[in-house]
Order: sequence, then structure tokens, then C-alpha cells
Amino acid sequence: MPTYLSPGVYVEEVSSGTKPIEGVGTAICAFVGFAERGPINQPVLVTNWTQYSNTFGGLVDGAYLPHSVYGYFLNGGGSAYVVRIGTGTGPDGTTEHDDAERALLARAEVAAVGEDRKPAFTVQALERGALANDLSIEVVDASEPGEDHFKLLVFRGDHVVESFDNVSTKRGAASLAAAVRQTSKLISIEDLRTGSALTPVRNTKIALNGGDLPAVRNVTPGEYVGDVEARSGFAGLEAIDDITMLTVPDLMSGYQAGVIDDDGLKAVQLAMIAHCELMGDRVAILDPPPELTPQQMKEWRVDVAGYDSKYATLYWPWVKIMDPLRGQPIFVPPSGHIAGVWARNDETRGVHKAPANEVIRGVIDLHCGLTKGEHDQLNPLGINCVRSFPGQGIRIWGARTLSSDPEWRYLNVRRLFNFLEKSILQGTNWVVFEPNDALLWGSVRRNITMFLRRVWRSGALFGSSPEQAFFVKCDAENNPAENRDVGILTIDIGIAPVKPAEFVVFRLSQYAEGAGLEE
Repeated sequence: MPTYLSPGVYVEEVSSGTKPIEGVGTAICAFVGFAERGPINQPVLVTNWTQYSNTFGGLVDGAYLPHSVYGYFLNGGGSAYVVRIGTGTGPDGTTEHDDAERALLARAEVAAVGEDRKPAFTVQALERGALANDLSIEVVDASEPGEDHFKLLVFRGDHVVESFDNVSTKRGAASLAAAVRQTSKLISIEDLRTGSALTPVRNTKIALNGGDLPAVRNVTPGEYVGDVEARSGFAGLEAIDDITMLTVPDLMSGYQAGVIDDDGLKAVQLAMIAHCELMGDRVAILDPPPELTPQQMKEWRVDVAGYDSKYATLYWPWVKIMDPLRGQPIFVPPSGHIAGVWARNDETRGVHKAPANEVIRGVIDLHCGLTKGEHDQLNPLGINCVRSFPGQGIRIWGARTLSSDPEWRYLNVRRLFNFLEKSILQGTNWVVFEPNDALLWGSVRRNITMFLRRVWRSGALFGSSPEQAFFVKCDAENNPAENRDVGILTIDIGIAPVKPAEFVVFRLSQYAEGAGLEE
């Protein structure tokens, strides 16, 4: 208490005992996969596609991470953490973990000669689409001829897909590399040796031989999982508190490339589930293997995967999108687009609304159609199907977790509890080390009650009054002397979450005209 020594008027600021609890964010996704460039095993926060591409490069053929992040932002995602994995080695044995322009292996050597016409120098073109081996390059005369100027053409088959006019190696190949790097979506140029100004050989088309993404070629299940202490893989995401969703789209890149087998796939997904259960504030969005029919999907879910967790979801089938890199549609895992829909749903309706019956933006088709009978087999297993409806677009048509516990069957219930638990935990830190008496109990009750009343008014809790929707108990009954003596304060909270109307039933019957209906 203050000490008053001289007469006068004093002003004191006192606490009312009420400290409002603020709701935490519910839609921040973490992506783990392969990128063209950028820091390895370092979570980087991005808030839009431009930030992602500036840090990690653009689309990469053979990697699903860029498409997933793009689909996330396209569908309404606001913030995401991206973890780039993969430290493969090139054919010369050099490590490719930090070199943006050597991230892909497909290459061709472009011969160049000096004034004496003897080979002196080599420039290397690296194909950004490593799994596409139908690119070639050719040097022809520039449209505006000048000293050492030429035009570099990039072909896909017999068609020119990119061109760079009036470029030169007069200042070394580095100037050409810079010009190409700024605008090309398909290739990059790299110096192999230093030398003087050289003139590339003209009118000779050179194919870019297809290769593999080094990250895909050398990846192991352990690289996806990572290590907490080393802050690698998705295990390193334990250090970031605000993540609420976890996706690893490029697990399927390794699976399709044959370097991850069925056991490796299951091991990584089990590790994703374990990570989310350990953290208790995030949900894993799992992708199924590609090209599964409804019956195969059911068999994989029951006989192979067998996951049972209230912190994981599974969506099927893969979705078809337009790939600007190839100029044609491709199928990608749905997790990135799904995460974006979750974020959009949270923003427009709230985390309590099941993120289903929502259109997925950017999807032009599905890998496999679905009948009602087939859906009847998949939905009870926790497989959230994506379906196409005439005149209504392609929509998410499921909102279940992978839990066998009926209490945690619905995804929105799990995510609502995550939101409430984290909000209350962060909003009541001030309670620690306060005197454990009736005054503190009353303050805690008021704070939590005011927060839950706001949640109830938003439509997240069931009941026509706050008393029906929730209760908060913190008094001498649940805080006896033996607990207070060891420094324990107990607050019991019960809430009635709103469940989704998953099955809508209309009961129709005939009745005699004029007979009316019984009250």
C-alpha cells in the first residue's frame, strides 16, 4: 500500500479485477515441402503469394508445395509458415542446400567461343521444371542486331514458350543470368567458369535433359519429420505457438518419386498426428495417396492407415488445377486448398462453423467422381470427400476428424475447443502467483464468463441463454485447502458446442384434406 506523509489529494489507479480475454487466431497454416530456393529448415512467415515467391521462388514442376501455398492464399488464407526441406546433392557431388539456381538438376551446356573460334567457356542452363524433360533452348540473331547481341529462345517441343531478345554475354554470363532470372518461369542460367566476352553458337537447338529434384531424389521420412532441437522439419514448429494447421503436401512428391514407400508415408503422417496431439492447438490435414478409387480409398483408410485421432483430418480425392508452368492441368493433393477454405470459413462465419459445403476456388475438376452409395461408405470412416455438384461448383462435403470418439467426431468442435483453450490460457496468465483467495476466484470467474458470453453470442455455443450454453466454477468447493497449500488453483469450465447439421431429414406424409394436423 502507498505511504502518505503529507496532507494533500492523491490519485491512485486501481484495477477493477476484470481483464478481458481476447480470442486468438484460428487460421495460420504451416507448410512443409520442396521449393526452388530459400532457407532450409527455417520457418518463414508469409502473408501472400508475392512474399512466398520472393523468398522461395515460383512454381516448380515435381513439387506440390508452391501449388498448395498458392491454393491456400487463393481460397482465403491470410498467414502461413513455410518450411523448405531437402538437401540433395547434384551429379558432381556438390551440396545443393542453399543455391537457388542449382535447385534443379535438368541441364544443358551451351557452348560458346571466343574471337579465335575455339571453345573457351560454358554456360549452364538449369531447367526449373525438373521432371519435365521436353524443354530445349536455341540462340538466334537478335531482332535489333548489335555487337554480341543475340536472342535466346526456349522451346517446349516445337513451340517457343519464352524468349529473351537483345541479350549479351559481353559483360560475362552473369548479366545474361540476371536477365533470365528476373522473368523466366522455366529456366535459369548459371556461370560454370569465368572468362571474357564470348559469342554463343547460333542456330543450334540444345535439349535440356530431364532430371529429378535433388530434394525428392534424396529425401527420407526423417527429413519431413525433422528434429525439435535442430528446429528442422515440422518438429521444429513446436517453437511457434500461433500455428493452427499443419500440411505436408510434398510427402506425396517423395511417394510418387518412389523414394518414400508405404511404410515411410504412414510413418510421416503418424508423426504429423503425434506433433498435433503433443501441441494440442493444431490439426493435421492429411493427403491420401494419388489415383485412388473410392473402394481403394476405403481399403487404404481401414487396412493401411488406420489413424484414430481427434487432431487429424483426411480429404479425398486429389484436385485438378491449371499449372502455369506446364500450361496444362495437373492433379495435386488437396490439403493446401482445404487449409485456405478453413481460413476463409473462420473469417466469414467463425471457427464454430464446420468448414464444409464451401466452394474450393481454383479447382477445375476432381480425380475421381463419387456416387451417394460410395460416399455412404467413406463418410463414417472420417474421410471428408470433395464433390462436384451441377451448378454449385466443387465443394467440401465432409467435416469429420479421424477420431472414433463420438464427442470429437466433428472438426469444428475440435477447432472450437482449440480456440477456447488457447484464448483462455493466454488471457489468464495474469493469475499466476496472485493470492489464491475468494477475491481471485471471483475475478477469474468474471473474466472467463465475459469471454464465453461473447462466444455464445457469436453462435458458437448451444443454448437460448448463457446459463444453458456454459458454466464457470471457481470457488472453495473445487479449491479446497489441501490444493491451495500446494499452490493449485482449479477452474472448471463446461461448454455446449454447436454440432453441424450433417444429416437433414424432411418428413413428408399424406393426410386427409381438412383433417388438419394434431397439435
